[in-house]
Amino acid sequence: MTASLDPAAVIAEFIDAVAPYDPAPDAPPVVLLGLRTAHGDQVFPMSDHLIRAMCRALVSYRDPEDRGECVACGGRHLDENLHCRDCGQLHGVLGQVIADHLRRAAEAGD
Repeated sequence: MTASLDPAAVIAEFIDAVAPYDPAPDAPPVVLLGLRTAHGDQVFPMSDHLIRAMCRALVSYRDPEDRGECVACGGRHLDENLHCRDCGQLHGVLGQVIADHLRRAAEAGD
């Protein structure tokens, strides 16, 4: 996998990874994907097989920042401590345990 974030290089790498498995490599493309970047314009012919592979990749993708939805507001911006950046609530059972502990500590004057 390329370390480059150049969109054209990423698309070309994906095409190179999928192309050997295309059952109809000589079939005409179903779409031409045009990409304009700071480095110029590129056109990528895309087969049905490639489009299906792209769809499967998208369905299986999970963002490393995805920590679920906040039970309080439904927001999707939970930090690594399960604190919702949208509404400020701690999320889930662990969040409730932490909140209860903080409340008891505050009441005890700790």
